[in-house]
Amino acid sequence: MIIDEKNSKMWSMIGSRATFGLTMLELGKENDLMVLTADTSTSAGLDRFKKTYPEKFLDVGIAEQNLIGIAAGLSSEGIEVFTATFGPFQTMRCCEQIKVNVGYMKHKICMVGLASGVVLGTLGYTHCCIEDMSIIRSIPGITIISPADCTETVKATQAAIKHKNSIYLRLTGGMNQPVVYNKDYNFEIGKGIKLSDKGDISIIATGTMVHKSMEAAKILEGKGMSAKVINMHTIKPIDEKLIDELSKDSKLLVTVEEHSVIGGLGSAVADFKSTLNNAPPQLFIGLPNEYKKSGEYSDILDNYGLTAEKISQTIENKYKSL
Repeated sequence: MIIDEKNSKMWSMIGSRATFGLTMLELGKENDLMVLTADTSTSAGLDRFKKTYPEKFLDVGIAEQNLIGIAAGLSSEGIEVFTATFGPFQTMRCCEQIKVNVGYMKHKICMVGLASGVVLGTLGYTHCCIEDMSIIRSIPGITIISPADCTETVKATQAAIKHKNSIYLRLTGGMNQPVVYNKDYNFEIGKGIKLSDKGDISIIATGTMVHKSMEAAKILEGKGMSAKVINMHTIKPIDEKLIDELSKDSKLLVTVEEHSVIGGLGSAVADFKSTLNNAPPQLFIGLPNEYKKSGEYSDILDNYGLTAEKISQTIENKYKSL
C-alpha cells in the first residue's frame, strides 16, 4: 500500500476500522491467511475482503469464545490468522480461551480489538473498553500495539503478519481521525517513536492520545514549557531503552492513554521505571478506575480531561508543583 499524504487523508476520513479492512484486502493477495469475525465483517471494514477472498474468511457469529478456539486450530496448521470484533468482546468475553490457546499453547493469532477505548460511548460501558490492555498485558506471549492514527494502523497490520508472537491490535478512535503520519516512516514493533525531542517534560502517549499530546505540547510551548512527545505504539513489550533514556533527561514523565490508568501504558512505563535509580516522577493521564456516565465520544474525553487543553493544563499544574 502506498503511504502518502493523499492516502493518509483518505484513511483518516474512513477511520481505523475501515483502514484495517483495506489493509487486509491487500495482504490477502499474497499471503496464506484467514480472517475470522464474530458477526462484525461490516464493522471491521471486511465486506470487500469477504467477497474477494471467500475461502479466506469465516464468520463464526456472535460466539467470541469459538472465534478464538477456531483461530487457534487454524494457526496450529501454519495459517496466519486474524480475528476481529469489538474490543471488550475480543478480550474479555473469551479471556480464558486467549489464556489457554494463545498464551499457554502459543498458537499465533493477531486479535484486532475494534473501537476500543470510549468511542462507542453512546452504547454504554458494555461496548466501551478501558480494561483490555491491562488484561492482555497479564497473559504471557502476547504483543500489544495501539496505533496512533490510521496510517499507523496500516503499518501495524502489515508488521503483525510477520511478527513471531501473537498480537493484540487495539484500534481506537472513530472516523475523521487526526493525522499523525502523512508519509511513510520506520515502524518497528517494540520501538517507540520520538515526535519531538526538546524539553524536560516527556509525554509518552499511545493510540488517539498521541495527536492530542502533540497539540498539548504546542499549548505548553506557548507558555514557555518544552515537552518531548513520544508515540509509544507498542505497550508490550514496552521500549525500556527509550524509557531509560527519557528518565535521564526529564524532570517529569507523563503517560497519556485512552484506557484505564490501571494496567495500561502508564503501568507498563511505571513497572520498568521502578527498576531505575533516581527516575523522575510520573504523571498518569487516562480514564479513571470507575464506570461513570457514558455518552458522546467527545463528551467522555472532555469529562475525563483527555482533550489537548486539559492534558496541557494537568501537565502544567504538576510541572509547576515540582
